Amino acid sequence: MSADNSRRLALACFVSLIVLGIAWETWLAPLRPGGWLMALKVVPLAIALPAIAAGRLRAYQWWSMLILLYFVEGAVRATSDAGLSAALAAIETLLSVLAFASILLYVRAIRARPPQVRAAAPASRAPCR
Repeated sequence: MSADNSRRLALACFVSLIVLGIAWETWLAPLRPGGWLMALKVVPLAIALPAIAAGRLRAYQWWSMLILLYFVEGAVRATSDAGLSAALAAIETLLSVLAFASILLYVRAIRARPPQVRAAAPASRAPCR
């Protein structure tokens, strides 16, 4: 998979996780009626969205670890919740696994480029020293 395709897949997963998190916690199956505070879990994803869309390597490196929090939440709630909430948690787990895989593929594709090409490409910025 090319770097551009894996970047697009990661971006689609991030947007899907944001939409799912908001719909799940405010409308579809909130923990408590009127309990919209759990929807704030998508704020870090929304903050990272511009950096992910721009293809910033450092953001991808950070999110390779942070996306695992969404995987853990989805896995725990898929096994402990019931009904629609468990199904939504399974979808969150799937989306986080797809995001993790696409992040790893993107970083691998960018790292495989020669350093001169990496520095010149707008999708990968040289690390600050």
